[in-house]
Amino acid sequence: MRRSLASLVPLVLLVACSTDPVGAPASSPPSTSAPSTAPAPPAPPESFTLVATGDVLIHQDRALTTGAQQPDGSYDFSAVLAPVAPLVEAADLAICHLETPVAPAGGPYRGYPSFAVQPAIVEALAGAGYDACSTASNHSLDAGTEGLVRTLDTLDAAGLAHAGTARTEAEALEPTVVDAGGVPVGLVAGTFSLNGVPLPAGREWSVDLAPAPDVDGMLAAAARARAAGAEVVVAALHCCLEYRHDPTEAQVAAVEALLASPDVDLVLGHHAHVVQPFEEIAGEWVAYGLGNHVAEHATRGYPTEDSVLARFTFTRGDDGRFTVTTAQAVPLAIDVGGDSVTVRPADPETYARVADVLDRRGGVAAGLEVVPH
Repeated sequence: MRRSLASLVPLVLLVACSTDPVGAPASSPPSTSAPSTAPAPPAPPESFTLVATGDVLIHQDRALTTGAQQPDGSYDFSAVLAPVAPLVEAADLAICHLETPVAPAGGPYRGYPSFAVQPAIVEALAGAGYDACSTASNHSLDAGTEGLVRTLDTLDAAGLAHAGTARTEAEALEPTVVDAGGVPVGLVAGTFSLNGVPLPAGREWSVDLAPAPDVDGMLAAAARARAAGAEVVVAALHCCLEYRHDPTEAQVAAVEALLASPDVDLVLGHHAHVVQPFEEIAGEWVAYGLGNHVAEHATRGYPTEDSVLARFTFTRGDDGRFTVTTAQAVPLAIDVGGDSVTVRPADPETYARVADVLDRRGGVAAGLEVVPH
């Protein structure tokens, strides 16, 4: 045992004053203390839960923004998400889809067809418990490069990870890997279109394009995430036809290509603005379309206020890999009142309608559980 300098001082004095004829100091009794041992490392997590929701679109000059506007002219969207926040917060990882760029604080704000929305929506998403957002959509460049950069800066300030768009080429190649209850999870995202807006010259990396069925860019991003240590990789695909419950052939082909990769474990779909089915494909899951999450469409004749929260439990198998062991869907409704909008668990009529759509591709027979909360 190494002694400190202070512990040696009494021993030196004892030797100097000893009357022992040979001058030998008395022997100390042997130490009986047990050697210290480092604590055992914690066992690796065996499971985690992930939730994901649909399109976040802030339409302007309607109940959604009227209800969120404060007396001082600022905006607070927290009440919109308050009824579903407990579902989001309960998960180990919660993923949203921010479809539109944000404007500068104070505006000007724009809605359809070229969005620049209140940055307060990002604060509300973070406050509701989201951890990350996919940002690749057909509206990613609605506010140009400045809007794209501003959106990612706003997400960073709120502590939300993001994938699908980038401020620099280096960032475009940097994998997005987030923590889910101790498990590193990768997030990749791509969009089939930019509504005809060309990528800026020299900045072709700004948005991850995935013109279905071509998802090569997303597959490359998934491989980078896996190489960076992600034990699970989630792919968010923004595609293909609006207001259609059934996925298109190109959409299905894109999903099959993603799930065929050893680097992708789950696909989340966006853009249709209506709910689409869940399906198990070779042991892995896709939610083809999660519908809207925060929106107030003027387009009528379609169930654009129907929504769904996807919830998946991943469990580590004997081979060390995580797979989905529980797939659940929680039907939601966007409740548009006279001067406010809230997202809440679905009423019985909406619940039945959403449940019917979710099962159009055999999801329930494969194990999908449609649950009220």
